[in-house]
Amino acid sequence: MILSRTSQYAVQALIYMATQPAATPVLNKDIAAKLGVPAPYLAKILQSLAKGNLLFSFRGRLGGFCLRDSGEQITLMEILLLTEGPAFTESCLLGLKKCSDETACPLHFRWIPVKKKILDLLQDTNLEKLAKAVESGKYRLADVPGRLFEQVKA
Repeated sequence: MILSRTSQYAVQALIYMATQPAATPVLNKDIAAKLGVPAPYLAKILQSLAKGNLLFSFRGRLGGFCLRDSGEQITLMEILLLTEGPAFTESCLLGLKKCSDETACPLHFRWIPVKKKILDLLQDTNLEKLAKAVESGKYRLADVPGRLFEQVKA
């Protein structure tokens, strides 16, 4: 259950958007600059999240992206199912193509309770909680030099 770079960027971008005023579109290039990620790659990710009904996408001079629902309603699980795909919750820890109770890998039965706890955590964690944690200043949003959140709010 190691997250892809796509998922990492998606989560970071959505947390950033959850810290912004509601229903205010944010430009892809601004998000990319604040997070220190490639803008073209982030644009593809944000378009995918818009197709998955997590974001509104607006074209034109006043365009950008904004959350479709409040951060309270969007869970990490919902985001990761869009970015990692539906097999995310069922793939084998060791990467085997067939891993089930009948055809178990060496870690299968030890991994099941750990995986359940992780999946519960992802389902119970929403963007609002994460955004508040970042806004508190205790946590950073990305590995960008300097004090990111003060730069974001400036």
